Amino acid sequence: MAAALASVCVLVLSGCSAAGAGPGGIVVTTNILGDVTREIAGDEADVTVLMKPGADPHSFAISARESAIVEQANLLVHNGLGLEEGVQRNVDAAVEAGVPDLAVAEQVHPIRFSGGGSAGEADPHFWTDPHRMRTAVERITEHIVSDVDGIEERAVRDNAAAYLAKLDELDDRMSRGFDRIPDDRRTLVTNHHVFGYLAQRYDFTVLGAVIPSGTTLASPSASDLEDLAGTVREAGVPAIFADAAQPDRLANVLADRAGVDVQVRSLFSESLTGRDGGAPTYLAMMRANTDAIVDGLTGP
Repeated sequence: MAAALASVCVLVLSGCSAAGAGPGGIVVTTNILGDVTREIAGDEADVTVLMKPGADPHSFAISARESAIVEQANLLVHNGLGLEEGVQRNVDAAVEAGVPDLAVAEQVHPIRFSGGGSAGEADPHFWTDPHRMRTAVERITEHIVSDVDGIEERAVRDNAAAYLAKLDELDDRMSRGFDRIPDDRRTLVTNHHVFGYLAQRYDFTVLGAVIPSGTTLASPSASDLEDLAGTVREAGVPAIFADAAQPDRLANVLADRAGVDVQVRSLFSESLTGRDGGAPTYLAMMRANTDAIVDGLTGP
């Protein structure tokens, strides 16, 4: 059994901690939360991440073997608020079986979508605000300390404190970068509604999304694209931002329909990449996105 479980850790590309694999430990659904949880746990607990680099958190699925690992976890960390649509039944089954869990997005004062097909629903994309990620780190830390057997509490808390300092540095870097963008250009048009928290934190306006929904599983109608193209023309938006892990065809269609010179720029919005993909960690992802947004909105 130990060998079989170890092989699973090789298969899930975000992997396990250096301590190795086995029943128990921490299981994390998304690779963004997996990266952060590994930073907190350090060498104190096994961390298995279910979502592979570059996957879509709305649609990824897991195998029966991975589902069994979920149900043996000491702690299940998941985003919540409907993000992990493809594994929601696995999460529900584990919680019903008594696995301690943390739905992180529910703990960070979630905001609600203000437009599109998801209007009024709670927005699960909290990680685009590093200040809310601070709250996530604090909640994850408390659950590791209380729910995971055999850990050294001081080591976990020290890891968390060091990571919180890095988040403060990230927040400051993002603020200074975004300060370079003129007020009349602080508008975001994205692939789907994913940057509401970033917009609230750093004073942007979310003008619209190509897919007018909080999930990539929705599709825009022709009238949706025409309406948004008109808005883009009127606002003089210089760039549209598409998820680097998703095809940017719809964003390019919108740029063509807008009838103006609009760039389509890539952001890492919902998934980390492999080591060489530009966003192997949460901190790297947020730094790359900041640079891309600044470049896209301050250019000609």
